[in-house]
Amino acid sequence: MPLPFLLNSPGPRAPEPAAAALRRRWLPGLAAALLAGLGALPALAQDAVLNLYSARHYQTDEALYANFTKATGIRINRVDSDDAGILARLQSEGSASPADVILLVDAARLWRAETAGLFQPVKSAALESRVPANLRGADGGQGSAWFGMSTRARVIVYNKLNVDKADVATYESLALPKNKGKVCTRSGSHPYNLSLFGSLMEHLGEPAMEAWLKGVVANMARDPKGGDTDQIKAVASGECQVALTNSYYLARMMRSTRADDRAAVEKIGVVFPNQQSFGTHLNIAGAAVARHAKNREAAVRFLEYLASDQAQIYFADGNNEWPAVPSVKVSNPALEALGPFKSETIPVRVAGQNMTKVQQMLDRVGFK
Repeated sequence: MPLPFLLNSPGPRAPEPAAAALRRRWLPGLAAALLAGLGALPALAQDAVLNLYSARHYQTDEALYANFTKATGIRINRVDSDDAGILARLQSEGSASPADVILLVDAARLWRAETAGLFQPVKSAALESRVPANLRGADGGQGSAWFGMSTRARVIVYNKLNVDKADVATYESLALPKNKGKVCTRSGSHPYNLSLFGSLMEHLGEPAMEAWLKGVVANMARDPKGGDTDQIKAVASGECQVALTNSYYLARMMRSTRADDRAAVEKIGVVFPNQQSFGTHLNIAGAAVARHAKNREAAVRFLEYLASDQAQIYFADGNNEWPAVPSVKVSNPALEALGPFKSETIPVRVAGQNMTKVQQMLDRVGFK
């Protein structure tokens, strides 16, 4: 008979062998299971992800993150903003926040986030052995809420032509009558100044601190404005004679290839204040595990990685800072030129603890 007739024939079917019948029953199920497994693969890959909210925006950090992914297989999704923007976002997102790790660049803001309940404590022998206690959040027995990963100093710069270095050897000297009309600064309410003022209040006490702030206001050459780089340039140009700045702004200008930056650096000197007393104020960039982190294990692993020797070099040198881990050294010509100095040893978190009182003092003395 012709083949088409056989294919279309409804005639009786030969008995199906047992093995064939078995295959017919379980192959569809196996195929469905395999498809389901393949569908689950992206979800498994997504588990190896770390969601990072970062206030750091430095190109060298890209290598830092790439090395972590290479070593662990954990991919980093990053959201960039400033400190204030990150804290506002965390508060807005609440328990729905995808954030696992938070990187901020000021001790007072780290403390504020901790007290707002935006972080969770971390108990880690690796972190506790490498990051000094004064560069960490408070430990109530459950671990610290955040860990400093790099440090910067709040230094004094002065016009070498018009100012004697001995006249600006301390923070207190900025309020002395001999420096009247010489001081310029950024806003008193900027976090970098607030952190300095919070630390100084711990050293000086409340009455002396308010008197100091009043003296600084009286000595200003102009109203506060601009950022730290603007203060350095104002000193170099003679608009004012003395200013406060974070050390990395100065180091950045020292390493610059721009002629105007180099010319400005030539005209100024730098002082690490209070070398004969409590030491120069330190601020930090620090990391924390978000309160509602969905990938806590990966988050803790990332913090421990940031405290490793290799990561400390990337993290600190990327912004011309010093590592938080004392044993790690960076090879940075600008930092080497600035030389060694004595730093304060009080916990950096006191800057945040004293912030409310400091802000009230600023209002009373008219520090804009």
